Amino acid sequence: MKNLKRYLAVLLSVTAMMSTAVSCNKEEATSSSSEDNSHYKSEDEFAVEAGDDVKGENDADISGQTIYWLADYDINPQNNNDRSVALSLFEDVYGGKIEWIQCTSEEKFSTLAQRILADQPVDMFPYEWDAVPNGVSKNQYQPLDDYYDILEMDTDLWDGMEDVIDMFEYNGSHYVVPYCVSDPLLITYSRKLMEAEGLEDPRELYEKGEWDWDAFMEMMNTFVSNAPEGVTRYGINGWFGQAAMQSTGETVVKYEDGKFINNIDSPEIEKAQLLLQEMATKNLYQPEWIGYFPDDQNTLFFAMANWALGASNAKNEDMDLMVVPFPKAPDADDYYLCANFGARMLVDGSDKGEAVATYIKCERLAATNEEYKEVAKQKALVVEKSAAGVLKSFVTEEQYDAIQEYLDTDNTTPVFDFGYGMGDRMYGDGEYTYETRGVMNNLETTLLEGNEAVDSWATLRDAWTGVIQEEVDKFNK
Repeated sequence: MKNLKRYLAVLLSVTAMMSTAVSCNKEEATSSSSEDNSHYKSEDEFAVEAGDDVKGENDADISGQTIYWLADYDINPQNNNDRSVALSLFEDVYGGKIEWIQCTSEEKFSTLAQRILADQPVDMFPYEWDAVPNGVSKNQYQPLDDYYDILEMDTDLWDGMEDVIDMFEYNGSHYVVPYCVSDPLLITYSRKLMEAEGLEDPRELYEKGEWDWDAFMEMMNTFVSNAPEGVTRYGINGWFGQAAMQSTGETVVKYEDGKFINNIDSPEIEKAQLLLQEMATKNLYQPEWIGYFPDDQNTLFFAMANWALGASNAKNEDMDLMVVPFPKAPDADDYYLCANFGARMLVDGSDKGEAVATYIKCERLAATNEEYKEVAKQKALVVEKSAAGVLKSFVTEEQYDAIQEYLDTDNTTPVFDFGYGMGDRMYGDGEYTYETRGVMNNLETTLLEGNEAVDSWATLRDAWTGVIQEEVDKFNK
């Protein structure tokens, strides 16, 4: 349990950071182009020149304005790193500046509330799952609908993101306007290990539309049953309970016709929970925190967001790693992607809405312009080594391109569950016990990790459906 607590605490903190600190298609974590070490470069060798050609006819004049950005990290460059593409555009083309209001991760929400009450300047805040509906209900944020002209929402700049943006609509307004899909939950595997075990390549199955739960389970069962005498094998390590539920396309809480709905009785969610329970019953799940694809070749799959891929490669340099999304439910009509979303929140009371909207537009330009995307790619293909020259992290070009394919909404459908945005009772780790953690946390992990009080999905569902309904009713008032 201690390992699991550490595991999920690290995941939650890193995921929250990555969802706002990293622009889409611009993985700031250093990595590498793999095969040819003569091409290793530092990030500072890549730069982008901002041009006026990105301006639109509805742009606001924000020259000389400063956005006050409250967060536990700075958007401005540090340690001699070059500016992000978005910041370059915002400063050089539009003449804006961003000033960081520093706070800790633990204090950022209390600091936000204090500054709003004290009428102290704060304009922009990181997007996190709790923003909608919980943050909006606390009057922390303003909708961005009034700035749609500046954002150029009716142009092809936002092609492919319309459904994602509308997924976050709340009370008829758009408080969250994601400029990209980010941090996908990936299944990492070794093609070398797959071939040695006589198993099909999951990437090839994905390309044929055949990467589903059935293929996934069959591979794990075969791998574990073929373990040499005296060797313990596992099917999977990592974090994937949320991805399993969302691979059905269903969510625990739905939002329809302006009302939240408790959807815990969904037959599709039940199937996902039974899948998790089957993994635990057959001892396919290895629960220890590792943080990268296990290098002992005794675990077939590793589930984690793409931030773990660089270290996985470094620990398994000769294992030919590849990544795929979590497999789809056999009856699903699409690959439903468990992921985060790049977005910025316009803080309630701010008079810098035009400047914040302009910055969000710059993030979208950075995520879609081919020249800027190529710069981001080259940054992502940079190797990270220690001062002693030890390889720490790299991503291959093939892996990078595959991840961009999965993030493309033409290929997958991202999912957001409003249950994660309803406060600590629904989503919070507390002391990380079954009794104290949030409902969503329990649904993700309980049947995998085991609990004496829970012997089935029916028991788990019945224990928490009342809490879900109570929270849903609060937000429906």
